[in-house]
Amino acid sequence: MTLATDEVHEFVVPAETLEAKPGSNWMRPIEVISAILLLSIIGMLLAGVVSRYIFSRPIVWIDEASSIAFLWLAMLGTAIAIDRSEHLRLTVFLNTLGERKREFAETFGLILMAAFLLVMLPAAYEYALGEMDITSSALNIPVGYRVSAIAIGMVLMLCLVVTQLFKTAKLRDFIIAAAIAIVIVAALWFLTPVLKSFGNANILIFLVGATAICLALGVPIAFCFGISTLLFLGFTTTMPLVVVVSRMDEGMSSLILLSVPVFVLLGCILDATGMGKAIVDFLASMLGHVKAGMSYVLLGSLFLVSGISGSKVSDMATVAPALFPEMKRRGHKPKEMIALLATGAAMADTVPPSIVLIVLGSVAGVSIAALFTSGFAIAMVLLIALAILARIKASRENVDGFRRPSLKLIGKTALVAAPALVLPFIIRSAVASGAATATEVSTIAVLYAFIIGVVLYGGIGLPRIYRMLVETAAMSGAILLILGTAAAMAWALTQTGFAFQLRDMLSGLPGGWFTFMLVSIVLFMLLGCVLEGLPAIVLLAPIMFPIAHAMGINDIHYSMVIVTAMNIGLMAPPIGVGFYIACKIGNVSPDEAMGAIWPYIGAMILGLLAIAAVPWFSTALL
Repeated sequence: MTLATDEVHEFVVPAETLEAKPGSNWMRPIEVISAILLLSIIGMLLAGVVSRYIFSRPIVWIDEASSIAFLWLAMLGTAIAIDRSEHLRLTVFLNTLGERKREFAETFGLILMAAFLLVMLPAAYEYALGEMDITSSALNIPVGYRVSAIAIGMVLMLCLVVTQLFKTAKLRDFIIAAAIAIVIVAALWFLTPVLKSFGNANILIFLVGATAICLALGVPIAFCFGISTLLFLGFTTTMPLVVVVSRMDEGMSSLILLSVPVFVLLGCILDATGMGKAIVDFLASMLGHVKAGMSYVLLGSLFLVSGISGSKVSDMATVAPALFPEMKRRGHKPKEMIALLATGAAMADTVPPSIVLIVLGSVAGVSIAALFTSGFAIAMVLLIALAILARIKASRENVDGFRRPSLKLIGKTALVAAPALVLPFIIRSAVASGAATATEVSTIAVLYAFIIGVVLYGGIGLPRIYRMLVETAAMSGAILLILGTAAAMAWALTQTGFAFQLRDMLSGLPGGWFTFMLVSIVLFMLLGCVLEGLPAIVLLAPIMFPIAHAMGINDIHYSMVIVTAMNIGLMAPPIGVGFYIACKIGNVSPDEAMGAIWPYIGAMILGLLAIAAVPWFSTALL
């Protein structure tokens, strides 16, 4: 699997962690506008917090203005992500092909992307035109000004995809691939009457089969969902395509999702200022001298750092360089370190602020405060399971040559780490207590991290700040486009009546609610391997949560089970993308690390089964 930034889990890669590809010169104005939009969103949200909590005079238009800027940021960000090749895509199948076949497959994938954008552009224009007749309540301006961002974003993406085709595709490959695409579309058009008679079999043909083919071709996941949904609605229904644009808008525009780009930026600041490394140094001074101590430090660092960045990639990239040299010196095998790093990052994904939990709360209508509170407890269960395994594996570790650090040294590292250590608890306590929303907390956390990082941990130059803002826009756009197209696919799936059939089938399983839990675990682990957490949640949460609720399963309990299952799938080779990212960060061959990770995956699964069987773990702190 190729490990470029276009495959990064949760898409939150700090600008200085994995070098992003430089953008095209003609995209520079778009990058500047995106950076300004991001700063505007943060400024408006901070102004809203100050006016509400300090002056007790909320500014009524801030949410509306933030929503407008947010959708424009998302769509411009998707274009930047294409320009920099930062969209999430699966390349494990592409890499099994020879060079010529891979080049042809990538050309075919680009043609599919261009065709999707070309077909959807008129629908996006029609949707924006229709929304011009609706006036916003606070700013009293046409809503069409906001949703026209979708059409503009599609135009930019189409230009970039066409440019890539001209730059990379060979003429022969282009002609053959375009001919194949035309033949497929013509055949589907000719077979439309037959396809309409297939009923729910079209779900397998289009929403499953077409998606799988696009994934195998290395098409970005967001476009995989969009292409398969477009084919499904276009050749098996009479639904107007403007509905797809409407669903995309709905999937990307929830106010709860405003915290996503802000937390992405927080991860960038964490990496740029070295706040995460300060936490790692403190834990190393406390535990580094005991048996399995460095393994504990690695797990504890992931646990605490995750509470700041909300990103597994940021977590791993912060912790690994700080700990791996010392762990190697103490005799830890590189493959074991990668296994612990990967599963530790999966464990920490329920630690707030988790972008997965924020999206889940938005899609499933579950309290984000409750998810944050429960996620902390669930991460503790998984942390204990991994720590026990690490201790067993370290039974022969010799630590005779390592002395306990002096209290003076521990105190010094504690003093340096204290401002950074406070941040995760500010985030958790503020959201869990209801004192502020996740969006409000994210802006406060960014301001705190920036000020503390600049004052105490070293300055950040303006060029670096600009790069972080642009990288945040690109990563946020990649996330939100997936949410938009996945929401359109989920809507298409529910319109078939399949959701009700699935509900009846799962409700009738022998063994009651726990059998349903086991089925959910297997399903979300498989989806976690292939699709990653966010699209899997958007696709299945509207279907699975009502079934779980009807069976008497607590929403928070079910949320913790499926998120944990997805994280395990993400780190499970040979497909799990997160496993390969951990290998890249640790500079270890995936073939070497693959055998070592299975005991750690087993420990995570045991912890997951305990979480599924005992609801108390998920609800005790609520």
